[in-house]
Amino acid sequence: MQAETKQANSEVRYEITLDDLPLHCPMPGMSTWNSHPRVFLPIEETGHARCPYCSAEYVLTDQATD
Repeated sequence: MQAETKQANSEVRYEITLDDLPLHCPMPGMSTWNSHPRVFLPIEETGHARCPYCSAEYVLTDQATD
């Protein structure tokens, strides 16, 4: 069974954890064939970042999952 991929750029706001770092858009698990080039986003200092290509907003929830 193939894992389901999320449509790239399908949401406007994404909540991420420390486990998702380093952050890049599109994120792993997103279908990238019709999206923009991968861009790494600095989120560690401010807790939020916006993709310059698709304007998706990323918010760091500051929690790592086990």
